[in-house]
Amino acid sequence: MSSLSLSSCMRTTRVVRVKASTFGQAVRPCAMLRPVAPGACRHTSTPQAVQPPIGSRMSTFTAGMAQGLRVSAAAPLISRRGFKTTTSMALKTGFVGLPNVGKSTLFNALVEGTKAEAANFPFCTIEPNVGLVPVPDERLDVLSNLSKSLKSISTTVEFVDIAGLVKGASEGAGLGNKFLSHIRECDMIVQVVRCFEDENIVHVDGKVNPVSDIDTINLELIFADMAQIEKRLERVSKTGRKSGEEKEKAELEKAALDKIMAQLEAGKPARTVTLTDEEQPLIEQLSLLSMKQVIYAANVNEDDLGDQGANNENVAALKEVAEKDGCQVVVVSAQVESELADMEVEDRQEFMEALGVKTSGLKTLIRATYESLGLRTYFTSGEKETRAWTIKAGMTAPQAAGVIHTDFERGFIRAETVGYDDFVEAKDMVAARAAGVLRSEGKDYVVAEGDVMLFRFNV
Repeated sequence: MSSLSLSSCMRTTRVVRVKASTFGQAVRPCAMLRPVAPGACRHTSTPQAVQPPIGSRMSTFTAGMAQGLRVSAAAPLISRRGFKTTTSMALKTGFVGLPNVGKSTLFNALVEGTKAEAANFPFCTIEPNVGLVPVPDERLDVLSNLSKSLKSISTTVEFVDIAGLVKGASEGAGLGNKFLSHIRECDMIVQVVRCFEDENIVHVDGKVNPVSDIDTINLELIFADMAQIEKRLERVSKTGRKSGEEKEKAELEKAALDKIMAQLEAGKPARTVTLTDEEQPLIEQLSLLSMKQVIYAANVNEDDLGDQGANNENVAALKEVAEKDGCQVVVVSAQVESELADMEVEDRQEFMEALGVKTSGLKTLIRATYESLGLRTYFTSGEKETRAWTIKAGMTAPQAAGVIHTDFERGFIRAETVGYDDFVEAKDMVAARAAGVLRSEGKDYVVAEGDVMLFRFNV
């Protein structure tokens, strides 16, 4: 039987040792200097370890225990004994675009308090800037109020501001291969596209043309992929010394690469190719640039925010191209978001209402990114804390428990689960149980978006 020492820290992620007769270890939390989401609370003293009732054969995870396990859903932790303490959700989204499209200004507003260099000249961003951004979710406040929680903790998503790209990057122009390697490390792309006119801000091509801009970037990614696939084809085509399963695998990969190359040569990104379940893992290892999902952020003047760019010809042209590519467009104003970031919280809503805007474009962009990455949220809620946890779509209850701590997955017994809407109607777990909407889910249960959960485990 084990119990976990609880520690509370937001700006410093904690690494917690396990107090257990099986390990014979003392409870000794140690700090690992790793920044967490902006706006998080300061370090608080470590409370006493919570012990299960005498004679109890299982431990129960509640929101109170979540307070102690300050494990970021966006990054795995390694305990001092070398045990991994979370399932990693460390997925990164890269901010890309031509120079001077407002990319770094938008990134600065996104990660308040972290200032990437933004200036009116190309390549003012050289090394990528990284920020963990809280995912806006109104459900978190609702649950926190119902549970009268002392605090609430958002889940996060990681964004990377990457240097501006220019024509010829695949051949070394601008920052060339360095830029492309930064994109390759990301899981998806937010392509910031200039859709505003301003003679005081130079455009790298001399005029504002969103269709031409995205063609420039997409073609450079395609050219880089073609070069990579050509090299890979040379290797997999050498099947002379291969036999059996190894030869069959090489032939399967070659067929998939040929299929992708045909699309690339037609000027279409690799993500437009339909791959079989057998081909998918063979191609994923290449991290093709044009295979990554894309969201277009249409950067407009404040005058176009009220109607979401309905009367902006540049936005209309961008949406037409994005629809053909199966990509989403989010209308946002980098300048407005920058001003909002510098305002007091209570003044922001008034400012947006004056512009005729109900929701910040950045909030919409963050949610769109989170969902496009295939991420989902479940909640734990109690008096100590209400917290949103990130999982990948399709994860089972034990895997979701493992996001909090691997002990929860290893010793999983069951998950007491209620849907968000049912919890809000019932107002707490006790009432949900009385109403018959609280379910006891086993190891095969696939966690649904918005589930409110309490895990029972035994290690």
